[in-house]
Amino acid sequence: MKVAKIAVAAATYWLDRPYDYLIPERLEALAVAGVRVTVPFSRGNRRSEGVILSVSDHSDYEKLKAVETVLDPYPVLTAEQIRLAVWMHDRFFCTVYDAVKTVLPAGLWFKSDGSRRIGDKTLEMIELAVPVEDALETAEQKKRKAPMQSELLELLCTTGRVPAADVLRFTGASRQSLKALINAELVRAEQEEIFRRPEIWDDELDAPPVLNTEQSRAYEGLKELMRRDTPEAALLFGVTGSGKTSVYIHLIKDALESGKTAILLVPEIALTPQMLATFSAYFGNDIAVLHSRLGVGERYDEWKRIKNGDARLVIGTRSAVFAPNEDLGLIIIDEEQEESYKSENSPRYHAREIAKYRCSKSGALLLMGSATPDIESRYAAESGKYSYFELQSRYNDMTLPAVSIVDMKRELRRGNGGNISAKLQNELSENLSRGEQSILFINRRGTHKLISCRECGYIYKCPHCSVALTYHSVNRKLICHYCGYTRKLHEECPDCGGELTSVGAGTQLIEEELSVLFPDTQVIRMDADSVKKAGSHNILLERFVREKIPIMVGTQMVTKGLNFENVTLIGVLSADQSLYCGDYRAGEKTFSLITQVVGRSGRGSKPGRAVIQTFTPGNETILQAAAQDYDSFYRSELELRRLQETPPFSDIISVTATGLEEDKVIRCCVDVRNILSASLKGRGDARVLGPAPLVVVKVNNRYRYRIIINCKADAELRRIVSAVLIKCNSSGKYKGVSIFADNNPAD
Repeated sequence: MKVAKIAVAAATYWLDRPYDYLIPERLEALAVAGVRVTVPFSRGNRRSEGVILSVSDHSDYEKLKAVETVLDPYPVLTAEQIRLAVWMHDRFFCTVYDAVKTVLPAGLWFKSDGSRRIGDKTLEMIELAVPVEDALETAEQKKRKAPMQSELLELLCTTGRVPAADVLRFTGASRQSLKALINAELVRAEQEEIFRRPEIWDDELDAPPVLNTEQSRAYEGLKELMRRDTPEAALLFGVTGSGKTSVYIHLIKDALESGKTAILLVPEIALTPQMLATFSAYFGNDIAVLHSRLGVGERYDEWKRIKNGDARLVIGTRSAVFAPNEDLGLIIIDEEQEESYKSENSPRYHAREIAKYRCSKSGALLLMGSATPDIESRYAAESGKYSYFELQSRYNDMTLPAVSIVDMKRELRRGNGGNISAKLQNELSENLSRGEQSILFINRRGTHKLISCRECGYIYKCPHCSVALTYHSVNRKLICHYCGYTRKLHEECPDCGGELTSVGAGTQLIEEELSVLFPDTQVIRMDADSVKKAGSHNILLERFVREKIPIMVGTQMVTKGLNFENVTLIGVLSADQSLYCGDYRAGEKTFSLITQVVGRSGRGSKPGRAVIQTFTPGNETILQAAAQDYDSFYRSELELRRLQETPPFSDIISVTATGLEEDKVIRCCVDVRNILSASLKGRGDARVLGPAPLVVVKVNNRYRYRIIINCKADAELRRIVSAVLIKCNSSGKYKGVSIFADNNPAD
């Protein structure tokens, strides 16, 4: 008999393991590793989807249920991807099937009725089924009685194989006329699969860009690492505008020419179109693009092109790390410090960890590039775990932007209560007079952070979350940025009838202030509200370049990777906004954001400037970012991490409990802390802290508390945490409370 070990979708984390199922004789040829099946599960034999992990000739169990149906005609998972899913289960506290669903595109998932969410797109193609001479003779005979059939035949004699819809539209013939020719076996019709491509390149390919001395030195070193048979990891540090992309292009070219494939990850969807345009100029249609703004059909088709070997270079955001590349030779993570590479939903993976795993199994090179490397990555390079390369100068020897720091407390004392300082206003005026463009960055969308009453202190709060509602002037609505709750704004305080006042600024308010300061100047806004529709971010960026719109206001979408030659001024508003959020990475995030956005200025032939507005002008992190002095920041931040015993000196694993009843959530966390403290009693490096509320304690009516474990995240610790998750989630004591774990959480 044949037995399949199957990861079952219906199995929760505390029940998750490979289940043995008997393979009926009729399904033996189809039921192979990597295909999905339906199986009866649990005592009620509820039908569930599953994926075959392996097939053997025996089982340790006597009575086995049988596989019901095989859903895939061929394996959708390779042996490497199956091993990856099992590794993710052990590493990220998720079920194997959750990992499988993350690896596969949504277009491959099944609906409840068993049908695929997205089918293959096909096009009806027609061609002559008889020699041209015979077709012309028949066309002549049909001219009187069937003129449309005659015209169809004559056209096919000159065009060959063409889409049926095009022929019918061109001739004006009906479907009935075409069907008559098919029935008479004069014309042959076939369904041909086509791809829903986001973009097709049809121009000539460019030669790779010329490298300067510094770039050549880094490229040669990285090329040598890529040639080795062993897996390698390297960090490429390059100041903003130093030309890291040119090095990427040369390395990718080498990988493809040696018969390997490559993956390039970018942190933001907004960067994907620009990256795609840049790399298409060198690699044409050998590129597939993967990101969440693609339609499900487009994403599925791109996945198929990669799996079939029709696209050997993949460009995309976090999930593109799972692209089904064969013969992987290179993975590049651009702006590797970005927290968008960390998933906030199960499986809570980091793209860098997945990339490391894939490179280790493929013998590939993992290259991480950044102007502000993650502290852990820089420490790994310093410790010798990664190779290290530097680009210290901007390409073509352009200077870094001249940076000014404005003390906003002084602006208030001078009577300027607005969000744009006199210095920044003057710099904007100067840019407008010269026809140069400016970008203003503020990391908050909407108009006002909160609305409150001057008389009684009333604040509009979300009824479902423990946050204030943000006012959006575009639709005159108060909106919760966590659960989406909306309500109208009253003219006066709903509690006491007093006067309402606003606190804090967002992109919409800055846009309004600019329209008052520069009434005849066009301003474009780029944030989550303005790029809701698929492709809208690309349209906005194209307009900014094509129409030379003078000013762009945006959130962190505008801080990295964008390259505009006519942008010579950057304004950073509320630079200290992210410094005091309680996260041990707060300084690193602030330094990275400021450094990256300042680096958007002066990337062409014109020198750049930047104005940083802050209420704490003496803050060390802001001064280091203004000076673009990463080395000083790294040294001071590393010492702080050493004192805090945070990464890279110790790992952090959080165990989070959520539920509708706050008391029950807290009691669950107390039990978790006690179990963990007892289990880790013998480990001198371990600290168990909490329970403590998350920064936003209530979201969508669910309270959120967590326990923090401070120690090396080794296999023993993961086993202990996994046992705690299983015990608490399966216990009836905490019914209604969900509990999950995360490695080095992003918040």
